[in-house]
This record gives sequence, C-alpha cells and structure tokens, in this order.
Amino acid sequence: MSEHAFTPEERAAVYRAIAERRDMRHFTGGEVAPELLARLLEAAHCAPSVGLMQPWRFIRITDGALREAIHGLVEEERVRTAEALGERSDEFMRLKVEGVRDCAELLVAALMEGREEHVFGRRTLPEMDLASLACAIQNLWLAARAEGLGLGWVSLFDPDALARLLDMPVGSKPVAVLCLGPVEAFYPAPMLALEGWAQPRPLADLLYENHWERNA
Repeated sequence: MSEHAFTPEERAAVYRAIAERRDMRHFTGGEVAPELLARLLEAAHCAPSVGLMQPWRFIRITDGALREAIHGLVEEERVRTAEALGERSDEFMRLKVEGVRDCAELLVAALMEGREEHVFGRRTLPEMDLASLACAIQNLWLAARAEGLGLGWVSLFDPDALARLLDMPVGSKPVAVLCLGPVEAFYPAPMLALEGWAQPRPLADLLYENHWERNA
C-alpha cells in the first residue's frame, strides 16, 4: 500500500461514488443551495486538462424561457434521432431521455473559442480539448453523487442552434446540457440497461494486452 493512499474509509467512499454514479433522467425539482453549487463547479474546475488549457465553460441557465427553448431543441433532436433509428424508433420514443424541465439546476457545458491556439498535447490529437471537458463533467458528476444529487448528461441537440440561442462566440461549442438536482432515488443500474435498451459489457471483453483484441 502506498504511503500516499487515503484511509480505507476514504477510498471506499471514492469507489462508491464511481460505482453508484448514474445518468439521471428523473428529478424532483427543488433547489441546489448556492454554496453547494459553487462546490460542485469547483470540483469540475479541478479536472485535468491537456496543456493546462482549461477549455471548459459552464453556462448556468436561470431564465425560464431560455430553459424552455433548450427543451424545445432537445425535443426536436429526440424526434430526429428516433427517425434515424429506424425499427427501434418507437422503442426509443418511449424512453425518458432528459430532465430539462424537471431539474433544479440546468447547466450547459461548452468548449471555449480559440482552441486552435493551444498546441501543447493537441498537435496530433486535437480532440483532447473535448477529453478535458469530459473530465470536468465527470468530476461534477461524481461530486454531485457524493452530495446526494443526481446529474444527467443530455446530448440530444443541434450544437449550432444551441450556440446561437446562448449567444456563444464563433469557435466555441456546446457539448452537454447538464440536468442537476434532487432525485427521489438513484437507479440501481444504468437506466438504459433497466429499460432493456442495451446491456453493459464486462471489463474482460474490453481489456487487451500488448495488441488489439488479444485478451489480457
């Protein structure tokens, strides 16, 4: 055991938050206290980023009409996604895919403009800006779970339309609509698994050694 390890109780709490994190769709309204929201966003801001570029930007949506407009964009894309799914269209339309109207707090996570100026770590992998933002969202997700709040990542929207709605500068890009707030209960397993949409694969199927598809 490393001398830098947390205590057994602290380690257990970290692994519990990871195991019990869920992509939530059902919220009970309510509110998130300002000091708690600040703590969660600070956790997101502690994420690693390639070249320390910190490409994340968070927009808190407090205007009711704007929230409703975002819901409209999500609904439009939900219908388009159903059409693209063909024979699974009806099955998809029965799923609850967002909680935009129901959650206590609505956030939009976006990539900043001017990212092309950041070359460190991105010359051959420019998508590392997106990876950095994803790390920030995961930090927020895990911190929210530890605080007893649900968070849902919604990606059903036209990014150009959402950028226009939020007056975002050219070159920036919205990546996630984040629904945050109290929930009645956390799903015992991923919701899509419970609904029979898909089943998670075991780690053994996804872990290789030395070469692709050579099982460890």
